[in-house]
Amino acid sequence: MSEQLQDRLKHLVAALHDPHTGQALGDAVRGLAVSDGKVAVDVVLAYPAAGWAETLAGVIRNTLLADDDVDAVTVDIGFQVIEHKVQDGLTPIPGVRNVLAVSSGKGGVGKSTVAVNLALALQAEGASVGILDADIYGPSQPRMLGLKGGPRTVDGQKIIPMEAHGLQAMSIGVLVRQDQAMIWRGPMATQALQQMFSQTLWEDLDYLIIDLPPGTGDIQLSLAQKVPVAGAIAVTTPQEVAVDDVRRAALMFGQVKIPVLGVLENMSTHICSNCGHEEAVFGSGGGERIAAELGLPLLGQVPLNAGLGRSTDEGAPIVAAEPDHPTSVRFREIARRTAGLLSVQSRNKAVRMPKIKIME
Repeated sequence: MSEQLQDRLKHLVAALHDPHTGQALGDAVRGLAVSDGKVAVDVVLAYPAAGWAETLAGVIRNTLLADDDVDAVTVDIGFQVIEHKVQDGLTPIPGVRNVLAVSSGKGGVGKSTVAVNLALALQAEGASVGILDADIYGPSQPRMLGLKGGPRTVDGQKIIPMEAHGLQAMSIGVLVRQDQAMIWRGPMATQALQQMFSQTLWEDLDYLIIDLPPGTGDIQLSLAQKVPVAGAIAVTTPQEVAVDDVRRAALMFGQVKIPVLGVLENMSTHICSNCGHEEAVFGSGGGERIAAELGLPLLGQVPLNAGLGRSTDEGAPIVAAEPDHPTSVRFREIARRTAGLLSVQSRNKAVRMPKIKIME
């Protein structure tokens, strides 16, 4: 009877819907034990979800307590991030389990702001995260992260990443003078990206966010050919002109066999800092339309507000500066959704076992 009860209860939990992956919990339920009406459940998610762990534990408890044979429930929730499949012929580099590329088809959509806040949101959810500023001609991350000075090196070869708000960070902006014009041709720029990526001593990262320059030029193609990328995020605004360019960027990633995890709509509305009125100043529905057209999930919509832009100018992005701000909460939801969708992608078969981190 006890084995039958245990199997039945485990099936109940395994069938619960995970909104971040769009699938049932399934194999994330690693164990369930029953003794005298007391149930212990062990859940290990394949992505970081510290902000959702308590909610999930509550759902599991309520589901099991509705059964007449259950008197008490304890739930342990952890996560482990594994290395996912990258382009054929490439393998993940030491110290980085997964590379996520944040892209846009055009400039001016707030891609760098999205990239840094997404990185901080993944960190807030419990992951170890780094960010690489791949915009050789217009690096934004040094200012957004408040990076000062330059990085240290090992034997003049390997670069020790800088640190800001708990993130490991690297950018061409900390390797050259701020007033130095970057007039390199494409091959030089792509070589700089490859060197920053491969010669930086990233340490035990679950995710490395690459903030790409806008467009579909040399840098993007070099990344697709030589940098092992597990997934990409396409950033747009509601405007049709931005949506058109995102379509091209998403199709480029498809051609080079990099999965696009979804579309993120930035500046979806404007929220007045005085009265709180919300208005779709750039139109509406662009992100939803392009996501539907390309058959991709809409990862989320981020409103335009004064605090979001001001915080990055001050070197303290909103997720770090105001973790309880509604926009920060929204970024964490997007981070969980992004990581959850990556977690159901094909795994890299020849990798080491990851460490398990307990969140409750």
